Order: sequence, then C-alpha cells, then structure tokens
Amino acid sequence: MVRTMIGARIRAQAGYRSSFAADLLSQLMLAATEFVEIYVLLHNAPVFGGMNLAQATVVYGLSCAAFGVADMLFGQLDSMHSFIREGRLETLLVRPTSLLLQLVTADVQLRRLGRAGFGLAAYLIALALCGVEWTPAFVALAALAPVGGVLIFGALFLASGSLHFWVLDGQQAGNAFVYGGRYVSSVPASALSTPIRVFFTFVVPATLVAYLPAAVLVGAPLPSLLVPEMAWLGLPVGVVLWVVVLLIWRAGVHRYTGAGG
Repeated sequence: MVRTMIGARIRAQAGYRSSFAADLLSQLMLAATEFVEIYVLLHNAPVFGGMNLAQATVVYGLSCAAFGVADMLFGQLDSMHSFIREGRLETLLVRPTSLLLQLVTADVQLRRLGRAGFGLAAYLIALALCGVEWTPAFVALAALAPVGGVLIFGALFLASGSLHFWVLDGQQAGNAFVYGGRYVSSVPASALSTPIRVFFTFVVPATLVAYLPAAVLVGAPLPSLLVPEMAWLGLPVGVVLWVVVLLIWRAGVHRYTGAGG
C-alpha cells in the first residue's frame, strides 16, 4: 500500500514535466542562493570559523544534501498543525495503516531533490578541491555522514510534528529546532558562540550532521569541547534519536482525543 501511495504521488508530479522541472530548478536556485551567503563571507575574509571557502563548502554541501533528502521524505510533518486543527487527522486514524506512514506519503515533493542535488554536487566538488588524503576510514565517513544527517533531520521533523499533540500552535517552536538546526549545520561551528555550539551539539545534534565529519575529512581544527571521534556519531545518534522520538510520537497519538479535545 505504501509503495502504491508513493508511486501515485510521484507519477502525478512527473506527469506535468514543465511544472516539475520549474519546481526542481527553483529548489536548486534556492540552495545556490543560500550558498552565496557563505561565498560572500569568505570572499571578504579568507578564513571563516577556521575554514577556507572549499572547506566551508564541504560543510554546506553535506548539510544541504542531507536536509534536502530529509525534507523530501519527512517535510510533510510540517503540516501536522493543519491536520489537527482542521480535524483531518481523524480520517487517517480510522484507516488500517500506520498514521506516520500516511502522513509521510501524503505529499512527497520530488522538487526537493533540487536542493539535495545541489548539496551533493557541492559536497563532492569541494571534497575534490580540498585534496583529502583518502583512506578507507575517510571513504566510509564521507559515505555515512549524509545518511546520518538524513536520520537526524528526519528525527527533528518528527519531533516537531509530535509537538503538536501537546501544543497546537507550536509550529514556530518546532521550526526553531528544525530550520535553526539546518542553518547551524551548514556553517562552520567554530564561528558560533560557545553556548550556541554546545546547544546544537549536545541537545540538538546539528553539528554532527556536517561540520564535524567535514572538519575531520579536510583536516580543519576543531573548537573546544569537540573531538575528532565525534565525527562518527551522526549515524548512531540519528538512530537513537529516531527511537526516542518514535516513543514520543506514540505517546502523542495515544493522547490525541480529537480536534476539539
């Protein structure tokens, strides 16, 4: 059933080729525009947060690729507040299919691949420009880091959606963690103040998405409290986050009593 629903969504979007191409291009251009901020910073200051332009691009590209995929797969959870407010969640709850699967497959937007594609290209090109001395460990880290990033961002989307079972108007609070984490993950963490860096490492693990793996791969110095071994934590932390957030999600579903409850 899940495959059927996803397939129907994909065919519906691919059927309008001009519209799909325009949407894909718009997402790609949006990602490129965001990258301009990093380029401008490093054009005026050759080193930003202990990284040069190529090294900072590795961070941005990795973050952009991971967020793009997570947004495509789980970004629909941003609409949880409208499902609850408008009473549409009840129509999903009575169906003999997982509520989470229904929400995730409700509106799969392939256009978000534009962001992911730009990020992946920037990541790979920047790694080549940095002259990384490839070892089996570095190859594994470069391949696993995007997977860990997708898991972490996906868990943050789910946590934001779960928040609406307790706080109906909590969209902005959830977005602060999801999109705030996305921004923090896309810049060198050494440029952040210590409190922000600590929060987005040990509370919301945004620096584990891109900065730590990128810094280790390109040999950039790490700020205090961060050590090279943490570069490998993205994948396991992502898995643990999903376990915790799924428990919170289940508790929220059991608590839910209706749009007026």
